[in-house]
Amino acid sequence: MDRSCERKAQDEQFDAIRRLIEGAQTIAVCAHTSPDGDALGSQLALVELIERTWPGKEVAALLADDDVVPRTYAFLPGSERLVRACAYGASPDLFICVDLSQPGRLADARAVLERARRSAVIDHHPGAEPFWDAGVVRTDAAAAGVIVAEFAQRVAGALTPTMAQCLLCALVTDTGRFQYQNANGEAFRVASMLVDSGASPADVALNVYQSDRLSYVHLCATVMSRITTFEQGKIAYSYATAADLAAAGVPVAECDGLVDLVRVVEGTEVALFLKEVPGGRVRGNLRAKTDRDISGIAREMGGGGHPAAAGFTVEGDIDEALSVVLPKLRALYACAKGTGTFARSAEG
Repeated sequence: MDRSCERKAQDEQFDAIRRLIEGAQTIAVCAHTSPDGDALGSQLALVELIERTWPGKEVAALLADDDVVPRTYAFLPGSERLVRACAYGASPDLFICVDLSQPGRLADARAVLERARRSAVIDHHPGAEPFWDAGVVRTDAAAAGVIVAEFAQRVAGALTPTMAQCLLCALVTDTGRFQYQNANGEAFRVASMLVDSGASPADVALNVYQSDRLSYVHLCATVMSRITTFEQGKIAYSYATAADLAAAGVPVAECDGLVDLVRVVEGTEVALFLKEVPGGRVRGNLRAKTDRDISGIAREMGGGGHPAAAGFTVEGDIDEALSVVLPKLRALYACAKGTGTFARSAEG
C-alpha cells in the first residue's frame, strides 16, 4: 500500500474514533501499566484534545496501576489530574487505550474497559486480536504520540502548546532522543510540527534527562558495575534487586532508563536489564541495537513490545528470570555453544 492509500485508511480510522467520541458523554483514557513518556504524554495530550474539541464531555485520565505518576514525567501539563483506575468507579460510555492494544497490559484499568460501552485504541505496538470498536494500530509509527499528533491535526487542525509539549516528550523518549532505529522521517516531521506548535525540546531534556536525583545516580553506578556480557560481547545484561532500590530510595517507576546503561556497551547488540518489583516478580527490559527481533522473546516471557524494544514481567527472583531469558537470547545467535550457568555472581 502506498503512502497516500495508508494516509486515507488512517483518516478513515480517525473519523471512526471521532464518531465514538462525539457519541459519548463520559470518556476514560488510559495508557499501559508502568507508563513511560510516550504513554503518559500521548494520554495527556489526547485528554486535552477531547476536552477542547468537544466541550462538555466528562473525561477521566486514568493510571492503570495503584501508583503515583513517575517523578520524571510529573512536569507534563495535566499530569496532576491523573487518577488511579482502582479509584474510578464509573462505567464510561467510551474507554480509549493509548500506547497499548492488549487488554492484559491495563492492570487495574482492565475492569474499567470491561464496564465501558464502547472502546477505541491508538497504538504503535504489534497488537492482539482487535477488541475495539475503532482504532489505529500502526507499528511503523515511532511512538503513539505520532499518531495522537496526527489525530489532533485531523480533528482540530492545530495543537496547543501544552498538547505539543506532551507529545514531544512522547516522541523524544520512545525514540531514545532520536537515536533508536524507529527514528524515521515521519518522526522528525512530527517533531518539527510540535516545536512549531510551542513544544520546548529544552524542557523535555531538562526534566527527563538532566534532573536525576543523586540517589538515582548512585543506583546507576551499581547497575553499571554489574554489567556482564555473553556471545563475544553481543549480549549484555545487568540488574537491580529490591534491596538495591530500597537502599537508594528509588521507586520502581523511576527505573525505566536503566536499560540504556547496558545498551551503550560497545559491541553489544542486545541489552537486558532486570529489576525486582513488589509481589515477588521481576520486570525485564530488552533493547536491540541491530535488526534482531527481541519482541518474540518478550512475548514468550508473557510480555510484548517492538522488535527493538520490549519488556516482560515474570514470577520469581533475578536468578530465576536470568535462567529462563538468557538461553533464549543466546539462541538468537547461531554460534551459541553450551548452556552455561546463568546465576548472577554472589555478593559479599
